[in-house]
Amino acid sequence: MALFMTELTGTDLRKNMKEQALLQENMALAEWDQLTGMPVEGNEFRAELSSYLSGRFFQVATGAEAADLVKYFKENKEALTADEQALFDRYVKDYEEVAAIPEDEYAAFGHLTSEGQDAWTKAREANDYQIYAPALKALIETKKQFIKYWRKDEATPYDVLLNQFEPGLTVEKLDGIFDKLKQGIIDLQADLKANGTAPQADFLNRDIPVTLQREYVWDAAQRLGYDANKGRLDDTIHPFMQDLNRNDARITTRWNKNDFQMAVLGIYHEAGHGMFAQNVAEKWDYTPFNKGISMSIHESQSLFNEVMLGRSKDFWQHEYPIMQAAFEGRLDDVAFDDFYKGWMLSKPTLIRTEADPITYPLHIIIRYEIEKAIFNEDFNVADIESLWNAKYEEYLGIRPETAVEGVLQDIHWAGGDFGYFPSYALGHLYAAQFYHTLTQTFDVPALLQAGDLQPIIDWRREHVWQFGASKSPAAVLKDATGEALNPQYWLDLQRERYADVYDI
Repeated sequence: MALFMTELTGTDLRKNMKEQALLQENMALAEWDQLTGMPVEGNEFRAELSSYLSGRFFQVATGAEAADLVKYFKENKEALTADEQALFDRYVKDYEEVAAIPEDEYAAFGHLTSEGQDAWTKAREANDYQIYAPALKALIETKKQFIKYWRKDEATPYDVLLNQFEPGLTVEKLDGIFDKLKQGIIDLQADLKANGTAPQADFLNRDIPVTLQREYVWDAAQRLGYDANKGRLDDTIHPFMQDLNRNDARITTRWNKNDFQMAVLGIYHEAGHGMFAQNVAEKWDYTPFNKGISMSIHESQSLFNEVMLGRSKDFWQHEYPIMQAAFEGRLDDVAFDDFYKGWMLSKPTLIRTEADPITYPLHIIIRYEIEKAIFNEDFNVADIESLWNAKYEEYLGIRPETAVEGVLQDIHWAGGDFGYFPSYALGHLYAAQFYHTLTQTFDVPALLQAGDLQPIIDWRREHVWQFGASKSPAAVLKDATGEALNPQYWLDLQRERYADVYDI
């Protein structure tokens, strides 16, 4: 039933937002379960549930009540508080984005993403991209149709998707950023090769039982600031963080007893996402400002943990003895300097989540260029694996021998998340700029060497986390650091760290 178009209040607006948020929590819980513990035979029923929840969300987000709220408050915005006016602006944006899609197509897309994730899992088990390709093609064709509904004045179809993850982001802007990154990485790699000494890192492949890895890194995540009373750690194929609300932000990982670095840095990363989710201001509960956070700003916080801290020599001076004790003597013969240099070894890897900080952006650039080809050039989905392999050989000098170590390594496309990957690279740049500002504010080396992370945690809560999505990433960065995005901070930090590691 439509609301009467008289005397609506902010309470009416928040009521509709809360119902949307509760449905989103249900969808998130169903997805988390599907990717962590759902029985294999449950896929068909889960797809039906996903379709139902998507359809119900569509009805709440675009139905008569939502339409009346939009119409009324466009004419009576002064009836809302300042916070409610900001929420309403976001509400209208989200309303128009969802309402542009026919209801049956929206519900069908929810079903399709569940099928896509199932197909991706089966393709990984069989190590065969072609098992996944039909579902991926259906997802891509659906997104192309959605772009037609959404597109306004964007220069390219792909710009429409980029803008959803990072407001105002375009191919033109990204091409400029990535060209600078690519050249800086190439120059640094050439310098390391010509003038540096690569460290030994054999100890990274020692047999460290998963039970010891889990015990160490769960405690470490909490030292970094992750609240265990508001989260949990589970196993999955592809690590992720799923936040239902600020008191329930779950993290996942995968393990390898002969590669402890993978899980350690992976959990540092996901804990950073979780810390952001756990610290959004209470006043944004059940609103788009809690659930609609830009991925680049979210990634900046996971990468702050993983790279700014997890690759810091000062951090490891305090943390390494704790790791040695947790691993029950298995690293006691590795001196600190040898550990840190080996920990920082830079070499091409096929798996994005295992890449070192220097080569990581190249993994993102590859995915970005493939997505551009898909949406701006109608590239044939059946040939994506070949394009993927060719680009890895071109940019990293290595070629995947299997689909699992190539095109099947990421789950993002299976969930319909196209335009997401560039956020990872932007997150690196944001994280480095935040870190630079922190070094101008505190004696960061002294804090890290003492294991005193609280001032850094408090600064991130004050300047980043509390705002959720109530401020744009550009505004958060400018207010926190005093300037717009500057990729040079990331390049300078990597050069400084790796010059030390490689004895240049």
